[in-house]
Amino acid sequence: MRKKIAAGNWKMNLSAEEAQTLASEVVNMFQDEYTGDAEVIFSPSYPYLSLVHHLVKDNPKVHLAAQNIHQEEKGAYTGEVSAQMLTSIGCSHVLIGHSERRQYFAEDNQLLAKKIDIALKHGLKPVYCIGETLDQREAGETLNVNTTQLSEGAFHLDAEAFGDLVIAYEPVWAIGTGKTASPEQAQEVHKAIRDAIAAKYGAEVADNTTILYGGSVKPANAETLFSQPDIDGGLVGGASLKSRDFTDIIKAL
Repeated sequence: MRKKIAAGNWKMNLSAEEAQTLASEVVNMFQDEYTGDAEVIFSPSYPYLSLVHHLVKDNPKVHLAAQNIHQEEKGAYTGEVSAQMLTSIGCSHVLIGHSERRQYFAEDNQLLAKKIDIALKHGLKPVYCIGETLDQREAGETLNVNTTQLSEGAFHLDAEAFGDLVIAYEPVWAIGTGKTASPEQAQEVHKAIRDAIAAKYGAEVADNTTILYGGSVKPANAETLFSQPDIDGGLVGGASLKSRDFTDIIKAL
């Protein structure tokens, strides 16, 4: 059975003190209020990874993810962070291909495939992000864009390696805008993603792949989104910066 996951992407926000407070509050609320089998992923900025790791390391359902990774093992890449560095401070997951990385840093599917490879080599589980822009949606290209990003970034893997991925569908037009894909719109794309995985790897791999929705998820819409048959949780941005909101999103799972 595939996992249910609530992942919080903190992006470039919070001070060290705020990061510690947020993580502590969510972990405590999660332990006190949630009795289901969903898992939680925190994705803070690089400087706070060790700090947050110490707060979550004793809860097997709470994990730590970096927001990015470099595609090379090591070397003269000033300002970059390697897979080995991330695992050495307690990361188990890493976001790869977030739309902001694609948009602002020109990361393409070929580069992201290399990042997936280096992450898997070092035992990190990639959360691979895909999604269409508003122009692409209005042009009727939504399903093609998402399946192309999926195939070019991840379908070079064998079935066993692909099984370590989490896929996150993020309609770019709904990230940080307050707009949210309707449950029906989100489900349509999630099903297309799962169908593409099934066509490549078979029904069992597809059925076991966790696919998250990311795009202005908040407590008010989480339950209806997560009720869709192919939506297995959320990659949450702004709402993950508020402990009460993020905990309520977790509880919606």
